[in-house]
Amino acid sequence: MSFKNFFRLVTSCLVGLLACRQPASRLEKLVVFSNYPSGSALAYLDGYLYLMGDDAVSLLKLDTDFFIKDSVTILKHTGRRLDKANKPDLEAMAVVMHKKKQTILMLGSGSADSIRSVGWLNGPTGEEQLNLKVFYDRLKSEGIKELNIEGLATYPGGIILANRGNKTYRKNSLIFTDKDFFLRQDSADIKITAVGVNTDSAEFNGISGADYSTKFDKLFLSVSTENTYDSYADGSIGKSYLWIINDISRKKYTHINPDQIIDLEELDTRFKGQKIEAVCVIAETRKQFTLVLAADNDNGKTTLFKITLKK
Repeated sequence: MSFKNFFRLVTSCLVGLLACRQPASRLEKLVVFSNYPSGSALAYLDGYLYLMGDDAVSLLKLDTDFFIKDSVTILKHTGRRLDKANKPDLEAMAVVMHKKKQTILMLGSGSADSIRSVGWLNGPTGEEQLNLKVFYDRLKSEGIKELNIEGLATYPGGIILANRGNKTYRKNSLIFTDKDFFLRQDSADIKITAVGVNTDSAEFNGISGADYSTKFDKLFLSVSTENTYDSYADGSIGKSYLWIINDISRKKYTHINPDQIIDLEELDTRFKGQKIEAVCVIAETRKQFTLVLAADNDNGKTTLFKITLKK
């Protein structure tokens, strides 16, 4: 063997060994919160996670190891969970700039008109409740026949809302709007884009959460299948996925398909039977993303997952 061929062989082996040592995408941590119901929305601010359940009465503040650091009462209620008829259905959350300060914005789904056409701002300047009926009515008039806001993300161009479809209204939508839409509901820009693929005719892949990668301009969407035919009722749990859309700030299409689809059960079997409701980016590097996912399995509990995704 010539020296040149020997050098190539050694180099190839070293590259192979280094590749084997690179961390693969994996589930890093799983914690079940038995006393906190229906985790449906996540946000990350100043090194802490914020978690809200769609029928919970308080907003949780956690560190990235999932230890609870604080709890803020949002809704006055004697029990631990609100009943379906009276809950604001806070399904979407993100960090926005409000009065020159970073603030947590939470949105009701809008799926039961006035009861759920609400929002909350929670930040250094205090807590402020929002009536979003004007904006939500505009979304309906713009063509969203069944309103069910499940995801919220901020990006350089403004804010993206994600509307979940169902087995009757088989359409997911991304709503691009202004960063202060909740203050200018009657005039904020609205641009609606259909999103997603649905290859299984027996199920519907519905968006359940959203977050944005600021460094790499990617939109992460949590997606789940659920046997429900409207935007109000719950149904039996199917499977959960992550959809990743590249270069989201430059998308100008009327329909967007994900650039990457991750079957979470294939990533780790512990995702089987989990209805993922939210996704949150907590770290991003050139080599990998660290995400937190929240599952609401309609059993009065919340499960959080920390995963790394290798690029």
